[in-house]
Amino acid sequence: MGKYQALAEEIVQAIGGKENIHGLTHCITRLRFKLKDENKALDEKLKKMSGVVTVMKSGGQYQVVIGNHVPDVYSEVVTVAGIGEEGGELTQEGNLFNRLIDILSGCFQPFLGAMAAAGMVKGLNALFLFLGFYADNSGTYTMLNGIGDAIFYFMPVILGYTAAKKFHLNPMVGIVIGAALCYPTVQGPALQSGFEAATPGVGAPYHLLGLPAYENFLGIPWVGASYTSSVVPVIFIIAFAGQIKKIAKKLIPVVVQTFVVPFSVLLIALPIGFLVIGPIVSLLTELLSTSFQSLMAFSPAVYGAVLGFFWQVLVIFGLHWSVIPLAIMQMAQNGSSQILTAVFGASFAQTAVVLAMYFKFKDKKMKALCMPAVISGIFGVTEPAIYGITLPNKKPFIFSMIGGSISGIYLMVSGATGYTMGGLGIFGVVNYLTGTDASGMYHAFIGIAIASVIGFFLTFFLWRDQTPETTSTIEDKRKEIVLTPIEGRVTPLDQAIDQAFAKGVIGKGSLIYPDKGEVLAPFDGTVLTLFPTKHAIGLVSETGLELLIHVGVDTVQLEGKYFQSFVAQGDKVRKGQVLLKFDKEGIEKAGYSIETPVIITNATDYESIAEKTGITVNNGDELLTAVTSL
Repeated sequence: MGKYQALAEEIVQAIGGKENIHGLTHCITRLRFKLKDENKALDEKLKKMSGVVTVMKSGGQYQVVIGNHVPDVYSEVVTVAGIGEEGGELTQEGNLFNRLIDILSGCFQPFLGAMAAAGMVKGLNALFLFLGFYADNSGTYTMLNGIGDAIFYFMPVILGYTAAKKFHLNPMVGIVIGAALCYPTVQGPALQSGFEAATPGVGAPYHLLGLPAYENFLGIPWVGASYTSSVVPVIFIIAFAGQIKKIAKKLIPVVVQTFVVPFSVLLIALPIGFLVIGPIVSLLTELLSTSFQSLMAFSPAVYGAVLGFFWQVLVIFGLHWSVIPLAIMQMAQNGSSQILTAVFGASFAQTAVVLAMYFKFKDKKMKALCMPAVISGIFGVTEPAIYGITLPNKKPFIFSMIGGSISGIYLMVSGATGYTMGGLGIFGVVNYLTGTDASGMYHAFIGIAIASVIGFFLTFFLWRDQTPETTSTIEDKRKEIVLTPIEGRVTPLDQAIDQAFAKGVIGKGSLIYPDKGEVLAPFDGTVLTLFPTKHAIGLVSETGLELLIHVGVDTVQLEGKYFQSFVAQGDKVRKGQVLLKFDKEGIEKAGYSIETPVIITNATDYESIAEKTGITVNNGDELLTAVTSL
């Protein structure tokens, strides 16, 4: 159970159940529901929940105020409410490319852990075979190989489940569609298993796209294709089935929808899938895979340099999902793939960079962060290294990209080929082992060495720590000054229009009526949170003070209009640095109050917080003084 799962379940129940949710977003402090019927929500019950600050209604939204951990609670509510699965009514937003990436990640991400586990089994099986522990005709080898191969062979079944959830289709119907694609007697002549393909039609031969036809289906020639281990066709067929389901639910009486809707979906979507969608999509994906292969054949070095350099950037923005499905598809169909070979060294370059930074850091807190990040990086988990250490310092992150690029060149030129998609990090070396040939594994170790050495030495000799060494005096640890982030008139926080701020439930602080549309950093620290609409920003100082600056009331509804940001989440900031700019007059003309709460959200960590009110503050003036609890 997740940390906030119980709270999420209580919230969903108290707002009238998942059937009452028409839409859900979140801002920096609260869940913002659009309910079908607000009268079904139990306001008082929500307000009394441990973990809920209060409930507010504004702008057609039912707002459940949570606090700083709202993103975690939001994720649990999405899961509990089944948003994005069948019955979810949320509208997908964003351009076509972003939606495509979202679909791919939603379909593949749920089973990556299981696929990595299966790949590790195959990798160990290959390693034990290479070491001579048993022969390839032994029962041990056969069993372990079956365990490792199953997820790849029945890939359409797995994707049938995950894609059905993504396209609002009953997941059990999705499994049936995937299983139908794996049914032995409907496979084409390219079947890569021990099953026999269906008997070709005895009439005049029919060739479409170079594939032989089977017996006719209602007079339509059936084009043969193999769907076991396939990846993309099932996603498109499920997407089509989701549309059939929507139409069927409108036409079929509710009393018989339970079985007649799935019947209609299967009877329409699968024949069209076999006759039209499958052959066309298979051809297109084969062309795309061939394009990658052609690029690699033209210049393995260029391919390795580019993908190895940019891989970590693609991961940060989620764009790696445009490449991973191709590798899975190629691995499932051919038993090997080079598409991701170039990126194998990237995580080790990142890990080595952090190790070098450990020796360079003067700050004991940063040193303490490095070693856990190094350990997790060795096993392929680099998020702590990227987001907590290298990316905020910028130059070390670039050094890791260079290490990944040069390693990528070597791995591609060496011809290293992956034979399974197994464990990450050091466990991934067995991905390049096959039968009695260990050359790929040796090249993988060399790739690790190249990435690590380059990343380490570039960082050690060319990067200098700019952060001051932390002192250990009692006075520095007890007191922190927050300068005003905005010029303007200061009033007590309890005069705020938004009652969540006025009652101090978010934290303690002051209310500013800005004279100037500019937000400056009130201390040296890090951008903890920057909401996409740029109306609010959360900061954490170098000594741990967490500050929320929320420009205006309900300005999240402006969706970023009138706001401009000059920093990103995770950036290091210096006192007086420009963080945001906003059009004060434009916001007010749009009908929104410009009052800005400046709040210490972890106020309970301090013994006292002194607030200056009833004055006009200018840049550099003190606004809040926090004294830590003894």
